[in-house]
Amino acid sequence: MASRAMTEPAFFILTALLDAPRHGYGIVSDVAELSRGRVQLKIGSLYGVLDRLVVDGLVELDREEAWQGRLRRYYRLTERGRHALAAEAERLAANARIASARLRELHPRPITGPAPS
Repeated sequence: MASRAMTEPAFFILTALLDAPRHGYGIVSDVAELSRGRVQLKIGSLYGVLDRLVVDGLVELDREEAWQGRLRRYYRLTERGRHALAAEAERLAANARIASARLRELHPRPITGPAPS
């Protein structure tokens, strides 16, 4: 996945899978919670992102279980996925440090409240 930028949905899906395998609806609800509602995945878009993460070797199928007459797929983070998530978290943190330092240089007073219209 190093050849293309990690999308915000992919970042939060990998984060949701850090502690345990999850099925689709579990991932969707965890992503909404982790992102504080900023990322609202639909099931169709979730599986599009999961398919790409599987192809990239960052996520793999953990198991399938029958539930209420439907097949529920559980996905888990791979070691490669864990490393990619750590690298992306560090990249984002470094970018935030750069922007924050620049803001402090150019605007020494804290910027608070809504942006001007």
